[in-house]
Amino acid sequence: MGSFSIWHWLIVLLIVVMVFGTKKLKNIGSDLGGAVKGFKEGMKDGASDEAQAPAAGQVTNNAAASAANADKTTIDVEAKQKS
Repeated sequence: MGSFSIWHWLIVLLIVVMVFGTKKLKNIGSDLGGAVKGFKEGMKDGASDEAQAPAAGQVTNNAAASAANADKTTIDVEAKQKS
């Protein structure tokens, strides 16, 4: 019950090909490859966005100031429980 031999993997591969067919497996492979490629591009875009992060930090500070001004108009109410 240790490790599987090459014959076990060939039998599993044969069963998978018989169940799904080669066309379906080809489509799954190309979809998976496209997803990996998109992920790598997204990681590269994320790295370039981090280089521009200081400019975005200034916008965040302005948004925080706007939120502080909005809090001045907030009414604080205490909820009472029905008995």
